[in-house]
Amino acid sequence: MSTIGKVYLLPTVLSPDALFSIPPYITERARQIKVFFVENERTARRYLKALDRQINIDELELHLMHENHPPDLNVAKKALQAGKDVGILSEAGCPAIADPGNLVVQAAHSIGATVVPMVGPSSILLALMASGMNGQNFQFTGYLPVKSPERGKAIKELELQSQKNGQTQIFIETPYRNGQMLKDVLASCKDQTMLCIAADLTAPEEYIRTMSVAAWKKLPEPPLHKRPAIFLLMA
Repeated sequence: MSTIGKVYLLPTVLSPDALFSIPPYITERARQIKVFFVENERTARRYLKALDRQINIDELELHLMHENHPPDLNVAKKALQAGKDVGILSEAGCPAIADPGNLVVQAAHSIGATVVPMVGPSSILLALMASGMNGQNFQFTGYLPVKSPERGKAIKELELQSQKNGQTQIFIETPYRNGQMLKDVLASCKDQTMLCIAADLTAPEEYIRTMSVAAWKKLPEPPLHKRPAIFLLMA
């Protein structure tokens, strides 16, 4: 009977220029894995080649997993039961944290396979670290409603939770809608509420700033269009 394989959660870069943020042991493990679950085959190949040009991409099994293409869990289980290790790659940052991968992890647990989370950049944690806000009590909400007035209501509810519980509220938006998100936050929140915007984390153009809503209102709108950004509130 073969030994059951392991699932490795392999972080990827947040910016193409930030390969320095990936620990060397990620490369060592990536060299040894032949079966991967990935969000995008092309970018996964590019990333693996960037880690080590000696990796033979043609030898790899790349299986898709994203919102419109759930992972084939039977494939994952069969690979693990055959003694093969399985790697999970997201498009940016850590797999299964605001990214796909958790279903493959669940499948691994269901058959008793070992799951190995590996250290690497997480935009959510990096933004929280740099915000100066409460890192003992925080909540990540993900995407807020797209349309008003639902979004304004959601922002006010997060502000109220933050004030009531002393809790940092963290949320994100599709990069091309960042400008509208900022407008809605400034229109919905009290002047004394603190807002942090962290954009392009680990990239050369990294931008992180924490100020009161009142102070943000006095400044020109920062250039956030199409930049990956994290928003943090502390009332």
